[in-house]
Amino acid sequence: MPDQPARPDTLLLRAAGAAVLLDTSGPGLPSVLHWGADPGDLDAAARSRLVAALAPAVPHSALDTPWPLTLLPGEPDGWSGRPGLAGHRDGADLFPRLVTDGAPTVTTTDDGAQELVVEAADATAGVATRSVVRLEADGLLRVRHSVTNTGAGTYVLAGVTAVLPVPARAGELLDLTGRWCRERSPQRKPFDHGTHARESRRGRTGHDATLLLVAGTAGFGFRHGEVWGVHVAWSGNHAHLAERLAEGAGAGGAGVLGGGELLLPGEVRLAAGESYTSPWVCFSWSGEGLDGLTARVHRWMRARPQHPRRPRPLTLNSWEAVYFDHRLDRLTELAERAAEIGAERFVLDDGWFGSRRNDHSGLGDWTVSDAVWPQGLRPLADRVRGLGMEFGLWFEPEMVNPDSDLVRAHPDWVLGPAPGADEPAVTSGPVDGARLPRPWRRQMVLDLARPEVFDHLLGRISALVDEIGVAYIKWDHNRDLHESLTPGPDGVRRGGVHLQTLGIYRLLDALRERHPGLEIESCSSGGARVDLGILDRTDRVWASDTNDALERQSIQRWTGLLVPPELVGSHVGPPVAHTTGRQAHLSFRCVTALFGHAGMEWDVTTCTPEEVTQLQGWAGLYKELRGLLHSGDVVRADLPETGPAAGAWLHGVVAPDRREAVYSFVRLTTSADLQPPRLILPGLDDALEYEVVRRDEAGAPWAVETVPVPWFAAGRTVASGAVLRTVGLAAPLLNPEQAAVLHVRAL
Repeated sequence: MPDQPARPDTLLLRAAGAAVLLDTSGPGLPSVLHWGADPGDLDAAARSRLVAALAPAVPHSALDTPWPLTLLPGEPDGWSGRPGLAGHRDGADLFPRLVTDGAPTVTTTDDGAQELVVEAADATAGVATRSVVRLEADGLLRVRHSVTNTGAGTYVLAGVTAVLPVPARAGELLDLTGRWCRERSPQRKPFDHGTHARESRRGRTGHDATLLLVAGTAGFGFRHGEVWGVHVAWSGNHAHLAERLAEGAGAGGAGVLGGGELLLPGEVRLAAGESYTSPWVCFSWSGEGLDGLTARVHRWMRARPQHPRRPRPLTLNSWEAVYFDHRLDRLTELAERAAEIGAERFVLDDGWFGSRRNDHSGLGDWTVSDAVWPQGLRPLADRVRGLGMEFGLWFEPEMVNPDSDLVRAHPDWVLGPAPGADEPAVTSGPVDGARLPRPWRRQMVLDLARPEVFDHLLGRISALVDEIGVAYIKWDHNRDLHESLTPGPDGVRRGGVHLQTLGIYRLLDALRERHPGLEIESCSSGGARVDLGILDRTDRVWASDTNDALERQSIQRWTGLLVPPELVGSHVGPPVAHTTGRQAHLSFRCVTALFGHAGMEWDVTTCTPEEVTQLQGWAGLYKELRGLLHSGDVVRADLPETGPAAGAWLHGVVAPDRREAVYSFVRLTTSADLQPPRLILPGLDDALEYEVVRRDEAGAPWAVETVPVPWFAAGRTVASGAVLRTVGLAAPLLNPEQAAVLHVRAL
């Protein structure tokens, strides 16, 4: 067969071993022929041959010619799955036929990304689109689309979904689910025909959010298998989907992964000339299991200009130490003990404002309580700073108790429905005549789409930051959004989650602009708002409201699939966890908290002298290792998850140059085997010789053995990276809920 003529309209974007191949010959949007492993530096002729070689057969009872999987696939392209663009103009213009405006080209940005921008339109339907495809320097692929109404009248947008193809060998799906205090629970299923959709209508990311929806080869793990993952960087309603139809995904593969914002009916109505821009949808591929997929996301996040650069301060949060019992003398004593242990940041949690002596009232009244703090918060904040720590403060700005001065003064500020003309008002709480959504933790949501609400919150928070000298805000969000309706210019209340999400982003941006250097934590009754949209504007997330170390091992393991350790708050809680009633040894609690942005959430004034000494050792170890923990690649060994050898995990962080690493061997439960699996230390350089050192500063783990493992008892050994990766080391016989720390350095 003669060579195909060279086609300059076939684009290959390549970075860090990943690639995406697009056919831009038009006239429609580019079609995606491949996303995954880099096929190499193909010239125009080779790309043309490849495009020709990928043309599929035409079966019986099907479209008469091969059809493309475009960047926004729909019925005009031949796609019968979820449309990339869905909308209408009073029931018309359902299926725009988008035609590109000239030949798209790829440019290289200042940060090393390859960016493809494609503009297209259907003049008849009155719709124009702008698609951006960015392959970041570390191989993360990000896609977003804008839609503009170029016609007459209102265009009601129903949804914009970014999708990319995956091949038939991606036959298994992994996603995450969960609940309060049990976030990030993994679940697997076959990638069969049909649509696997993870849709969230919670108004926030959700405790059950998947973070990453992953398709992969059968039995893929952390260190093996080929995987493709997708994440929607958005903090409101959203959808992730894996879809596989009998006819496949055009020439691109057997199925698709994708996602986007989940819009409520009529929520986005574009007047003539108005536009909507979707959230970024992030796609990550790896030929080396989930760890490779994670590495692309983490490296991209760390390269962002706003990513925290200074060492993550060891924190003490007051919540599980004092709850609502705020007294200057008690909190001063707590701060002094925290500083003695080595804390660098002190955060005063809920209970300092208005009538907030419990969670029944006062939320939204952001004025320091005269009854509890007659001299204000400045004396405590000054003492904290005098001890060498930063002062942080808890807020929950988007929420409000019905029993609050704010709601009594402005009941119309609550996000929700209003009574109709012939409908009696429903009373909920102390606000007469208000028709409110069902309460959740005795609170409602403030409507951030209202300029007066936005201005009020920005003014109150900003004034307190200046007045008290707040360096850090723990920003909470303790309920799902139900009946989220906001009045539009025409007075009609329509879906408000989209505007609410944009409002919180705008509020965070405005605060950061007014207060450079202010750090903000995203907490949402624990881990219900963890996504790359909120992390564009915050400096860490609170992974869960549970400080139970055993629960935290799993929560942090799977939160780390998306979020690097330095952005995941992890605290040493009290001996008995108040969320589960489980009791855990201090060493296990300390080691668990070490592998994140570490802190304490415990009344450390009750600690024995021995516990204080142990906490000081742990604090020193954290400060020594955080430069490594917060810059290296997260690795997780594929130890048995089921069967007689199950019940142990090994995870760690390896420096980018692979000359240093720190690991934790964790015994979760007993197993049927007497001997645990060998310690296989992933991620090291085969050619280097390493010293492996046991680090017990956080406390020695308890073991059940007559004769200990010799090298572990000695506290060190030497082996090559190849030996540590392939043969491994004998593991100690740890009791359940015990963990050992191993520090590895090249000789």
